[in-house]
Amino acid sequence: MTTETADKPETFTIEHYNAPDNIGRNGPELSGLPDSFWHSLSLFNLTRITITSGLIILAWSLSFTNLGFYNESLFFYAACLHLIISLFSFVLIRQRKPGFNWQLTQQICTDVILICIMIYASGGLKSGLGILLMISLAGAGLISQGRQTLFYASIATIGILLQEFYTLLYVGTGSAQFSHAALLSLGYFAVAWLAQRLAKRVIISEALARERSIDLANMAQINQLIIQDLKEGILVVDKTGNIRQCNAYAGKLINLQSQPDYFHPAKLSDYAPDLAKLLADWPIQKNTTTKPQHISIRNTLLRIRVIPILSSRNADAIIYLEDLSNIQAQVQQLKLAALGRLTANIAHEIRNPLSSISHAAELLHEEQFNDATSHRLLRIIDDNTQRLNKIVQDVLQLNRRDTAKTETFAIDTFLTTFVSDFCLTEKINGDAFTLHFSDTGLIRFDRNHLNQILWNLCSNAWRHCSQRKSSINIKFFHTNDENCFYLDINDDGPGVPSHQQKQLFEPFFTTAQNGTGLGLYIARELCEANNASLEYIDHANGAQFRVIFRHQNS
Repeated sequence: MTTETADKPETFTIEHYNAPDNIGRNGPELSGLPDSFWHSLSLFNLTRITITSGLIILAWSLSFTNLGFYNESLFFYAACLHLIISLFSFVLIRQRKPGFNWQLTQQICTDVILICIMIYASGGLKSGLGILLMISLAGAGLISQGRQTLFYASIATIGILLQEFYTLLYVGTGSAQFSHAALLSLGYFAVAWLAQRLAKRVIISEALARERSIDLANMAQINQLIIQDLKEGILVVDKTGNIRQCNAYAGKLINLQSQPDYFHPAKLSDYAPDLAKLLADWPIQKNTTTKPQHISIRNTLLRIRVIPILSSRNADAIIYLEDLSNIQAQVQQLKLAALGRLTANIAHEIRNPLSSISHAAELLHEEQFNDATSHRLLRIIDDNTQRLNKIVQDVLQLNRRDTAKTETFAIDTFLTTFVSDFCLTEKINGDAFTLHFSDTGLIRFDRNHLNQILWNLCSNAWRHCSQRKSSINIKFFHTNDENCFYLDINDDGPGVPSHQQKQLFEPFFTTAQNGTGLGLYIARELCEANNASLEYIDHANGAQFRVIFRHQNS
C-alpha cells in the first residue's frame, strides 16, 4: 500500500529587466555591460588586425603600390607597431580591464596616430589611406555609446589636419592637400553621426529584446505552473511528433518520467504509439478538433481532444488527455445517490405490499382446494412473488456495492476454493471446470464481490454449456503490462448472438424466463467498484467473459 505525500509547492522568481537609463549619454563607464559589447569590441579589434596585416603584406609583396614610397621604413615601423598594440588589446579585452570606453578610445587614438603616420610615409592623402579612419569611426560608432563617436571624429580630423600641416612645413606646399583633408573630415563626421544613430537604435532594440525575452520566460514559467495544477493531461506536440511540454498528469498517463526540454524533446510515438498515429492522421480528419475521441493508452481509456496552436493544420497542437475512469467515478457517485433514493422507495413501496401478498398466499395454501386451477394460480403467485423479491434483493445489493472492502490475496488459492464450493453447492462434477494459471500473482479486490461476480458468470456458463467434462475453462494470466491481470471464463455453449451482445450489461435485459436481468449488470458494477472491468469477448467457441484487474502489483 502506497502512501501519498503532498508535494511541496513549487516556487519561482519573476525577473524584471530595466533598460540602461544612460543609453546615448556621455557617462564615463556603464557598469555591468552585456557580453555582447565586449564581443563586438573583440571583433572590431580583429578587423583592425586584419586591415593592418593586409597593408603590411601589400607593401612588402607588391612593388607597384605607393604604400610607404616616401618613407618605407617609417611605414613599416608604424604598421608593425599598430599590429603589436592591436594584438595586446586582445589581452585587455579578455580581462575587461580597463573599462570598455577606455579601451575603445585607446584603439581609436592608436588608429588615428599610426594611420596618420602611414599616410605621411605614403606621400599624403593621395595614397587613399585616409579612408581607413572611416572604417574605424564606423566600427567605433556601432559598438560605442552616446556622443563619443563625434569625439572620435574630432580626433581623426585633428590628426589629418596636423599631418597636412606637418607636410606643408617640412615637405613643401605642393604636397599639402587641405581641400582633400577638409572633405575627408566632413566624411568622418558624417560617418560618425550615422554610426551613432544606428548604434542607438541597435542598443534600444537589444534592450527591448532582452526585456521581451525575460517577459516570455516568466510567462512560460507561469503557464507551466498553471498547467501542472490542471486536472486533465496536457501535451504540447510539434508537427514532427516531438513532445515540447507536458504536465505531470499527462506524463503519468503516457509513462513519461521526466519533463522534456527544447534540446532533448521526447518522441510521442515512443510513449503512446496510438496517440501518435491519431495525431499523424489529424490533418486529414477534419472532425478531430471538434469531436473528442476515445483511445486506450496503457490499459487506461482516455478521451482525446486535439486543438491547433496556429491556423495551419500542419502546425503544432495541444492534446488534452482526460481519464474516463475519473468521469465514470463521478457518474457512479451520482448513480449511487440516485440508487440510494430508489432503494429506499423500493423497500417501502414494494417490499411491504410484497410481504402482504406472500402472507396471503400462505394462508390460501392452508385452505383445502380440490380443483387444479386454484393450485396453478397459487403457484403462479408464489413464483412471481419470489421473482419480485429477488429483484428487490439484487437492487438492494447493487446499492451496497460502494462499500468494497479490498484486500490482497492469492488468486490461484481463491479460484481453487471457489470452484470447489461452486461445484458442491450446485451439485456439479469437479471435472467440468478447468483452471489455467500462467501467473500466481496477488490481486487487490473485495473477496465477497469477486465471489459474487464469479458465481454469476459460472452459473450462466453452466446453464448454457454442454455440461460435460472441461465445459468451463477459467484462465488467469497477464500481458507485458505488469500492472494488469486478466481472468477469462468461457464455456463450450452456443455463445451470445451478435445482436444481443450490446445489451448484455443493460439492467433488466434477460433471455431466461425466470431471470431478473440484473446479474451481469451487478457483476460489472461490482468490478468497477474494485477498479476493474468486465467485458464480453466474441469467441468462436462459446461465450467468453473477461475480468480485467487494473493497477495491480505482481
